[in-house]
Amino acid sequence: ELPESWADMQEPLLEGMCFTLKYLGMTLVEKPKGEDMAAAAIRRIVATARVGARKFQKVILTVSPRGISLQDADTKEMVENISIYRISYCTTDKLQNKVFAYVAQSQDSGALECHAFLSPKKKIAQAVTLTVAQAFQMALDLWEAAHAGR
Repeated sequence: ELPESWADMQEPLLEGMCFTLKYLGMTLVEKPKGEDMAAAAIRRIVATARVGARKFQKVILTVSPRGISLQDADTKEMVENISIYRISYCTTDKLQNKVFAYVAQSQDSGALECHAFLSPKKKIAQAVTLTVAQAFQMALDLWEAAHAGR
């Protein structure tokens, strides 16, 4: 349960806000941002996920001003760490409103990847999206503060 004023709380975000989600998959995208691009990518991921009929990996997605980190919920093993500077877009899908997705540039190939996650409730998917937006703002504020003295 998130408190009503959670959107104004900076402290937990600095440490990292955690969300338990199910990883649906990834697809490559052409553009770094845009609602239509993201909606099409999410449709592809969801369609592929439905065909696979496998159990989805449960992950703990942690959002902080450093970026997004993914940890396997069962094994606690680190799956991926994405720098905030490599993330170009995040959204809650309008049709699949329990799906949160972000677009990031792959560290290895430089390709743009859209990763999608299923949340237990629409509110949680929206909370993840808002938290990432806040993390961007905080990272910018921290960056500006660090460069103000130059």
